Amino acid sequence: MHCVRNVTEDLYWVGANDKRLHLFESIHPIQDGVSYNSYLLMDEKTVLFDTADLSVVKQFLENVAYVLGDRPLDYMVINHLEPDHAASMDEVLLRYPGVKVVSTEKAWLLMKQFGMNVEDENFVQVQEGDRLKFGKHEVTFVAAPMVHWPEVMVTYDLTNGVLFSADAFGSFKSLDGALFADEVDFRGEWIGEARRYYTNIVGKYGPQVMALLKKARTIDIKMICPLHGPVWREDIGWFLDKYVHWATYTPEEKGVMIVYASMYGNTMNAANILASKLHQKGFHNIHMYDVAETHVSELISQAFRYSHIAILSVTYNLNVFPPMQSFIDDMKRLNLQKRVIGVVENGSWAPQAGALICEEMDEMKQMTVLNEQVSLLSSVNRTTEEELDGLADSIIESMKQDY
Repeated sequence: MHCVRNVTEDLYWVGANDKRLHLFESIHPIQDGVSYNSYLLMDEKTVLFDTADLSVVKQFLENVAYVLGDRPLDYMVINHLEPDHAASMDEVLLRYPGVKVVSTEKAWLLMKQFGMNVEDENFVQVQEGDRLKFGKHEVTFVAAPMVHWPEVMVTYDLTNGVLFSADAFGSFKSLDGALFADEVDFRGEWIGEARRYYTNIVGKYGPQVMALLKKARTIDIKMICPLHGPVWREDIGWFLDKYVHWATYTPEEKGVMIVYASMYGNTMNAANILASKLHQKGFHNIHMYDVAETHVSELISQAFRYSHIAILSVTYNLNVFPPMQSFIDDMKRLNLQKRVIGVVENGSWAPQAGALICEEMDEMKQMTVLNEQVSLLSSVNRTTEEELDGLADSIIESMKQDY
């Protein structure tokens, strides 16, 4: 049976939800699934905007067939060739062989690489600024390379202000019958998954995202239709502001992320002491994470959120503890910058983690490492407790600066 919803009077959501998927891209845990959004415009010409993952192809095709009825499918606009959105293209082509596929030159090359059966005469190549009219609706295309693949474009409906935004403005979580962001508790239940989605999937490409956002400022966006997550029709400015923060690597809020690696509890104890001292000194926006128990995608999300990161690591084989090293490696890969870093190391005979962490931070952009670094020998003693107190003071003092 079909499961569709009206986006506007003549635009329909024909996507599907996958609540059985536990690892997005085989790496990022998702506890509540994900939606694969596709949209069908019913004008003088019928237009499908993107498809869906093969895992939900049956539901997706039933939805398309229900909305089309006995009408043919005239156009299929492909904004993004990643398989979770384009893998069902061949199934659409089999059922609607006369459909014209609209996308970019780079997308055409990727279609061939993925073995999609698009005939040359049925492909309509577009570039930025081109327009297509489907009846009362006229759309224009905006290039969005490396957001987050090189072929990406977004499509803007000049008639009603709808932006088909590809992977931009997406989120983890299945929709569960909802469609619009104002139908769910987005600021409470959803924002963390939207942040985790952006920072881990698109986070590396901040400058490219900012280039797209600058283009977006020149058009009157009344609605955003992403390929994952809910459709935006209210509070669009609020969500755009979140994207500006993430794309410019600007902290959303002044807060301390304390992430620790502890083998036998001593480094964890130092993390608890540091957190306690910060609270005693009047600063309360503090969040603690065990690097071995928290998936790195969540750590990255929180690192993008907060202004300060306290990294506490045991030395392991004269190196940084492996899960902590993985977190630092991901921060570097995703271009995280503009953070204040506190460093605490631990080691029983040859503490090395602190110096190695500082070297890693030096290789990143605009990372300020506080001078009050702490080196534990096996466990916290009176001297190192005082040093942790000094680190807490330094963190709070640095909060007075703008980052």
